[in-house]
Amino acid sequence: MLNILIADDHSLFRRGVKDLLSDGLGAVTVGECANAHDLLQLVRHKKWDVVILDIGMPGTTGADALMQVKRERPSLPVIMLSMHPEDQYAVRMFKAGANAYLTKASAPEELVTAIKKVLTGGQYVSPSLGEKLVHLLHRGDEQTPHELLSDREFEVMRLLASGKTVSEIAESIHLGTTTVSTYRARILEKLHLKNNAELMRYAVEHGIE
Repeated sequence: MLNILIADDHSLFRRGVKDLLSDGLGAVTVGECANAHDLLQLVRHKKWDVVILDIGMPGTTGADALMQVKRERPSLPVIMLSMHPEDQYAVRMFKAGANAYLTKASAPEELVTAIKKVLTGGQYVSPSLGEKLVHLLHRGDEQTPHELLSDREFEVMRLLASGKTVSEIAESIHLGTTTVSTYRARILEKLHLKNNAELMRYAVEHGIE
């Protein structure tokens, strides 16, 4: 019997995924958690075949949570789920060790397909993401400025662009306001922008949500 851990802070979403797994995979044992701390405790103390991890887990960034899981269990397959478009996060997540990346808008059967793929030691890339990755390869070394940001900088940039204040961001990702302000200054410098208004405009122009 498969042991699958679902890490997502929305209980209704976890319930939906749980039902989907039962329908698509038959007999499965499903564990659940809603934050990064519980995720790591469960990974450390129980055996899992697959982790399904929401990119927006409270208490950390998606990349940080993924890397912590991989440090604890390097061979444990992790499927990242996100409400954000593939072209914004997928490459970053694969670089951090993800075995698959799906948006929450993906067809339900795609998650089952991804699980079967990673259980055999492979990686799952959706057809739409595959096309985008080919485009990136053909583009060569040319990168947009925000692609050069670190994972943490990119997360702070996205939150700033959504209209959140420095203090709100600090609270949501559990950092000090001074640290977030430092990230903000770095981001503006790297993107050659002057203020939050220009940052918001940049995000709109590049389709960053």
